[in-house]
Amino acid sequence: MAKRRQFTINGLNGLSKKLKDNASMTDVKQVVRVNTTELNSSMQRESQAVLTGHWEGGKFVKPTGATKRSIVVRFTNGGLSGHTGPGTEYSPYLIRGTRFMAKRDFFLPPLRKQKAKFKSDLERLMK
Repeated sequence: MAKRRQFTINGLNGLSKKLKDNASMTDVKQVVRVNTTELNSSMQRESQAVLTGHWEGGKFVKPTGATKRSIVVRFTNGGLSGHTGPGTEYSPYLIRGTRFMAKRDFFLPPLRKQKAKFKSDLERLMK
């Protein structure tokens, strides 16, 4: 079974102290909520664009949309943590590929874009 990737931000002690001084926690929760839902929708769009079907035994198999439907949002830690990503068992093989199949990465490109936006939103709150 392939390992699942997780995105975390280290150094939260200094960040949380600075945010408590400059912004209310509802603003921080709003930034987390907005960025997590945007990441979720962009991952769903990217999965629909990248996963277009495949050839199997001489026949073209249309995509079922199970991976797109499995990308859901969860919030924990009182709304300070947002989690999203594919829930199907085979999604790591789609993202990384195998020796028989090329990778179809719908996870990392949206994550890189959203990571930069999330960082700028937090920096805006700290000013």
